[in-house]
Parts: sequence; C-alpha cells; structure tokens
Amino acid sequence: MPGPDPSLVRDFPFFKGLSEDDLRAFLQTARTRRIPKKEPAFRQGEAANEFFVLLHGHLKVVQTAPDGRQVIVRIVNPGEIYGVAVAMGRNDYPATALAMEESVTLAWPSSAWAGMVARAPVLAANALLAIGQRVHAAHTQIREVATEEIERRIAHVLLRIMPSDVGTTVDAGEVEFPITRRDIAEMTGTTLFTVSRVISGWEQQGLVESAREKITVKQPARLREIAEGAG
Repeated sequence: MPGPDPSLVRDFPFFKGLSEDDLRAFLQTARTRRIPKKEPAFRQGEAANEFFVLLHGHLKVVQTAPDGRQVIVRIVNPGEIYGVAVAMGRNDYPATALAMEESVTLAWPSSAWAGMVARAPVLAANALLAIGQRVHAAHTQIREVATEEIERRIAHVLLRIMPSDVGTTVDAGEVEFPITRRDIAEMTGTTLFTVSRVISGWEQQGLVESAREKITVKQPARLREIAEGAG
C-alpha cells in the first residue's frame, strides 16, 4: 500500500517542524499496514522491531499483569505516535496495541529511528513531548480513580479519547467512538454494571447513545461540565 500524501499528515504532532523534504523522505521509508478489528499491531513482550503513527481508526493499549488481569492504558487516536519503545531505550513492547475498529497505520523499522532523528532532531523532541503527555495523562487518571465520583471519571475517559478540538464549545457536534462499556469500566476502575447504569442515565438525558461496541457523545460540552464537577 503506497504511503499517504504529505498534506494529509503534515499537521500530525510527530511531524511538527519537519521540512517538506524530510517529511516526504520519511513517508517513503514507511510501510502502510491495515490492522483488522480486534487484531494487534504488536503484543506485550514482543521484540520492538517497529514504531508507528496511526492514520485511521483507534487502538487500545492494554497491559497484562502477571495474574492475567488486563488494564487499558490508553486509547490511540489518528495522528498519534505509538509503539515507540526504541525512543525509550526498550527492546520489547511494554503493552499490546489492539485495533478497536479496522485501522490503518504507518510503520517504520526501529532500526531507522537513529537515522531519522539524526536527520531531523525535532522528531526526538516531538516523541519526547508525546511520551511526557502520556505520563501526565496516566498520573491524572490515577488521581481520578482515587478521588473522583464515577460519573466524572467516565466523562473524563470519553473526553480524553476525543479529538483535542472537540468538546470545548457549546456547539461542538456529535462524536462517535468504537468503545465498549467494558473498556470504560477497565479505564475507570469500576464495574461493568456501574458503567452501564451511568451510560443508561446519560442516554435518557440525551447526552450519549450507545450500541454494543460504540458510544456516540451527542453533547460534548455538557459532558465536559460533568467532568469538571459542574453537572
């Protein structure tokens, strides 16, 4: 599958600050891969032979504990870099990345990282910024689970996986996610029953609509009010 047109990915955070020549050169060395729904881009513990930027779809990053329990660490949205173990000095993937819907990703061999960074040092800065944002988000999620009521925690999860420009204004439109109630339960540290109760209540208020493996946020601004404790 041929690489994407540079104009389609130029605004992705990982490519910010790249020259047109560098962007085109890096896209030419990438492999474009389709990931079927529920299939992995990579699995926890596998050799980290590639790193990725998501073009289309959504992935959930899942860590498995020694006792077999699984925890959803984060959701990967289009435009985000992931699986960048090489930038952290790791030889293996610390988690599994599963497609929540059919997805399309760019992939580079990890062996190419050093040369890409040498040619365009801004890539390292962009990757470091992305990793720092994820650490901050993880700390925030831990605090939310420990201190906030369940409705606020669920609202935060849905807002966190939205595009960054949605949900900040009253007239923001509907946003649909390929996420299940069980996914939300894992991300908020609660039970499936509790999540179902909250989502059903929000459906009655017209805030969301849900299906078996999909939730549509109909009033993002209202959801933000709930997350901020104003609901």
